[in-house]
Amino acid sequence: MPNLLVAQNVSKSYGNYTALNNVSLEIPEGSIFGLLGPNGAGKTTFIRIINQITYPDTGSVIFNGEQLKPDHVQLIGYLPEERGLYKSMKVGEQAMYLAQLKGMTKSDAQKKLKYWFERLEIGDWWHKKVQELSKGMAQKIQFVVTVLHEPKLLIFDEPFSGFDPINASLIKDEILHLKENGATVIFSTHRMESVEELCDHIALINKSKKILDGKLIDIKRNFRNGTYEVSIDTHQQEVLKQELATKFTVSDAQFKSLDDELKLRIKLNEGDTANDLLGFLSTKGIVKHFVEVIPTANEIFIETVKRN
Repeated sequence: MPNLLVAQNVSKSYGNYTALNNVSLEIPEGSIFGLLGPNGAGKTTFIRIINQITYPDTGSVIFNGEQLKPDHVQLIGYLPEERGLYKSMKVGEQAMYLAQLKGMTKSDAQKKLKYWFERLEIGDWWHKKVQELSKGMAQKIQFVVTVLHEPKLLIFDEPFSGFDPINASLIKDEILHLKENGATVIFSTHRMESVEELCDHIALINKSKKILDGKLIDIKRNFRNGTYEVSIDTHQQEVLKQELATKFTVSDAQFKSLDDELKLRIKLNEGDTANDLLGFLSTKGIVKHFVEVIPTANEIFIETVKRN
């Protein structure tokens, strides 16, 4: 898969403060790329560089096979974390104005806005002022004007902020639909469950440096450590727990079940297999639950940041 955007050794400082330190990223075309990191890590600076709001001190950015240049702004849609709608303007008037700023003709903008307003069921908002809308309603408008001109690259910074679960799910589905239609998405968020649901690739920035990147599934494989959550129906729970502790690394597990079984988290030794553990447990009682513990994006985020 070719890359739509490549950052090569990008650095940016503000006085004595280093916002980005020699960061290189490759964002595959047609992917949803999670740009992650704690507050102040450098994510917003990187996004501002892509949008040419600011420029790197060193390094370069290649977009669509070319050195990033002003004309590329027309091929990018950016939904910032801090929303930027004019509160006293009417929704329709403002949407038309922003669409034409992105190079759309008036007739094209009207057609596309009609499509999106019907799709998101917000047609009766056209003559409302933004200040009359709730935060979530205004967020829908900002989403529409971000995607309206069908950019090659979409940048969403905390796109679900202000949404109730129903509308968050609606916008999530729209983001996936945009990807299916060929858009590339940079997705910046602190909601790790959204990363799990949406992202193909991730990069983690901490204290201005990239500390992790790659396909999310490959990163999860690298972080797995042979740990399983199990529950077993046995009349000798303490005896079995002590016996298991002589063979494996064992701790109590916390998950819900319908019955009062022995619930444990068991880490295999090097050379052991899941079948070895399952076979042993099967001789001791009725195995009700046996699941490998796959590290979540949230656990990977916390562990990697702490380690670095």
